[in-house]
Amino acid sequence: MLALALLLAIGSGVWLVQRSNGQPAEATQPLGLFTSLPILWSEQSDLRDVLAPENPHWAKTVLDQHGKIVALNTLLDLSRLDRLIIAQPRPLSPDENIALDEWVREGGKALVFVDPMLTHDSAFALGDRRRPQDVVLVSPILGRWGLELQFDDAQPGGLRENAGEAMPVNLPGLFAFKKGGADARCKIRSQGLIARCSVGKGQVLLVADAALLETEGDRQVQVKRFEHLLDESFGN
Repeated sequence: MLALALLLAIGSGVWLVQRSNGQPAEATQPLGLFTSLPILWSEQSDLRDVLAPENPHWAKTVLDQHGKIVALNTLLDLSRLDRLIIAQPRPLSPDENIALDEWVREGGKALVFVDPMLTHDSAFALGDRRRPQDVVLVSPILGRWGLELQFDDAQPGGLRENAGEAMPVNLPGLFAFKKGGADARCKIRSQGLIARCSVGKGQVLLVADAALLETEGDRQVQVKRFEHLLDESFGN
């Protein structure tokens, strides 16, 4: 938690003083990131290596081209953001579910990765708070949007390509419609891997797997598919 606190302080300072240097307008705008995955910090015991990894995560390099990353450890105050990426989050508190839902309904745009069986290798043991969230728990917010996340525990493991998206997946979940969504209109595609929802004035693109964001894999494919999801989510 100390590493995250320092990272938040550093990230906030950089975002406040950064000015446009001929970059696309998008690259100068804040881009929220709420994740348990080691995208902004590495899984190291030395705090210096955590905050300034020798080899930054490839996804961070992509995100840096799309905005000034604002690292979040809570979703309670999203007022300074128009765009948000949520990737394998920790369980949300009731207040965070409400805050996220209201933010989207007021016009926020979000790209959300929710993996029911994370296959990402971690240096930290089960139960360690620094370990990425192995099983995502987001039923309340999905239900609010008229969705549920299902998982076929009989499916074979191993990295493969989703035919509908040309995207690497590994033990993915699948989205299904659920009664009870409030002012939310969702479309599900690609064998349940992707759901795109209009919620009030906002938009949410959801992916039922996080294998795309792993450090190993075909980097060219990973970057291309991640860029595509970002463009679809934020209209750039």
